[in-house]
Amino acid sequence: MDHDHADPERAGQLHHVELYASDLDASVGFWDWLLGELGYEPKEEWDGGRSWVNGPTYVVLVQAADIDRPFDRRSPGLNHLAFHAASREQVDELTAGVRERGDATVLYEDRHPFAGGYYALYCENPEGVKVEVVGPE
Repeated sequence: MDHDHADPERAGQLHHVELYASDLDASVGFWDWLLGELGYEPKEEWDGGRSWVNGPTYVVLVQAADIDRPFDRRSPGLNHLAFHAASREQVDELTAGVRERGDATVLYEDRHPFAGGYYALYCENPEGVKVEVVGPE
């Protein structure tokens, strides 16, 4: 199926997410690593953007034109993106990977991995976007 068009059998499910980065080069490394670990594959690459696809869902990262207004997840708008993990072990592996990276930070270390009341990784990417990866029971 062409991932640029809707699948009526998935009505109401997420089709794609488009994120704007103030520094595309700084953000691509994080998203390429994380999305690759979550089973996404590169979809497209162009001057000023990238995308990754996993089944019918894709994530787009684009260089923002207005880089003077920093992202603030506590302001109105997007707070975080949450992804399904294949296992608790994958959550642990991703957490270790974030801790090794210089461009991301594990959030809520004192309550990790149950900061939200369930087993998950909470981290912040180079742009300050909070990302959650939720493990199964």
